Amino acid sequence: MDLESISEATSGAIGSLLSTTILYPLDTCKTRYQADVRANDQAKYRNLSDVFWEAISTRQVLSLYQGLETKNLQSFISQFVYFYGYSYFKRLYLETSGSKSIGTTANLILAAAAGACTAIATQPLDTASSRMQTSAYGKSKGLWKTLTEGSWTDAFDGLGISLLLTANPAIQYTVFDQLKQRLLKGKQDKSAKGSSPEALSAFSAFVLGAASKSVATVLTYPAIRCKVMIQAADPDDDDKTKEARPRIRKTIPGTLSAIWKTEGIPGFFKGLHAQILKTVLSSALLLMIKEKISATTWVLILAIRRYLFLTRGRIKNA
Repeated sequence: MDLESISEATSGAIGSLLSTTILYPLDTCKTRYQADVRANDQAKYRNLSDVFWEAISTRQVLSLYQGLETKNLQSFISQFVYFYGYSYFKRLYLETSGSKSIGTTANLILAAAAGACTAIATQPLDTASSRMQTSAYGKSKGLWKTLTEGSWTDAFDGLGISLLLTANPAIQYTVFDQLKQRLLKGKQDKSAKGSSPEALSAFSAFVLGAASKSVATVLTYPAIRCKVMIQAADPDDDDKTKEARPRIRKTIPGTLSAIWKTEGIPGFFKGLHAQILKTVLSSALLLMIKEKISATTWVLILAIRRYLFLTRGRIKNA
């Protein structure tokens, strides 16, 4: 059993769960702002803060948390799958190649492979959470109803662009790993077998996480906004007079055309500042929490393995 990969996956998933919960209202405001595609003089939201003030004025502040359970489930599963896959592929590469370190190109490929596995496994949850966040305040539907109101193919809306966006975490974690290795290069990182791996300080992990995510976000933002628009709930989803109308399937070419016709080139970067603010804080918190609990997770896993080993030995002796 690959205990190191399990330790990485568990600490990464817990970090994702906590960071998602802390920043969820900001994530909802960001998503609703990005999904609004209209000419500047007709835009519902002129600034990110308009989304927040709308929730306050309509007394629907708690609706900023609609879809939190689904988002947490999606975040936990996706980060567990990603960190486990990334750690496993990295260890497999080092063992088969005989190298002591991984180059930038190989790191990108391994991270992209782990990201692709994650996107396929969690796409329905990702689509459902986006629809819940962009539904009218107080009228978000449950997970099962959201997924089953259309065909099962609708649950995988945006899968193609999600696979394309595997470049985002690939760039992020590659930059983070490279910076981390350089930062820890002067420290003694060789430890006895079974001891916890070297960890960054909370502040260092936060700074490196913010820097790496900023780079990844700027490079992939047009695709990020396109994905949000494809997965967003239809504006008239809650209109009872239009319940029988089938949902119009959104495509990447159609979404790109809509942005171009209504907002022009600046539209492809609408909400970039909000995306950077949310994702940088989220990723920095995730990596900071992961780094701080990874040593504890490693010790707990080793303790569990030792307990199971001793228990199995007693059973055999009996």
